[in-house]
Amino acid sequence: MKNEHFALARWAALIVPACVTLGGCMSSTPIWDAHFGQAVKTVTQAQIIDPHAAEHAQSAPGVDGKAAASAMDTYDKSFQQPVPQSNAFVIGIGNGGGGASGQ
Repeated sequence: MKNEHFALARWAALIVPACVTLGGCMSSTPIWDAHFGQAVKTVTQAQIIDPHAAEHAQSAPGVDGKAAASAMDTYDKSFQQPVPQSNAFVIGIGNGGGGASGQ
């Protein structure tokens, strides 16, 4: 009977401090939770000079819809067939105008 009490006391001596230690990790953060996202909102508002600018400013004259669509199509097509590039290792070789040949 004494060995059983000794084993139980040994396990209790290991488990109780572990539970107390882990209990400190489980604390809630009511102050941080109340201000969650406030930093992002503050930075976003700091980047806006005039939040109502669209309501009282005239829009700048721009491109009509057909011209803009055509420009976007041309831009997209420019990436479908890229321009072939020359080999960088043969630039200036064999152009016939050598300066060191003694001419």
